[in-house]
Amino acid sequence: MRSLFHFAYHVTDLDEARRFYGEILGCEEGRSTETWVDFDFFGHQISLHLGKPFETTNTGKVGDHMVPMPHFGIILALEDWNRLADRLKAANVEFVMPPVVRFKGEPGEQWTMFFRDPSGNPIEVKGFADFASIYAK
Repeated sequence: MRSLFHFAYHVTDLDEARRFYGEILGCEEGRSTETWVDFDFFGHQISLHLGKPFETTNTGKVGDHMVPMPHFGIILALEDWNRLADRLKAANVEFVMPPVVRFKGEPGEQWTMFFRDPSGNPIEVKGFADFASIYAK
């Protein structure tokens, strides 16, 4: 069964969120009010509400990096992942884990990067040359 996900979470400033998600990530804005805004997050719906962002700790081990938990993200085709990595670098986004390839030459080879939105919400973006290898063992 294939479906779309919806994820609602807090941000501290809607104008900052609009700039980051809209201009930097390239997500199309949807409906909004004075207290929330929806975005098309690479084909999925996120709803950003004014409030206190969820707490995170750097307890997730990814290679040699400790990354924020919990976090959410998206998997992109490698070509799209590279374009997004370039956009983030051009916008001087600070990476928690800079763009890197993992499991090179192994099943599940993937590129990944971690960063935070302006409210501190952690995001991981993975890139795969072949989506058939996403669950490869």
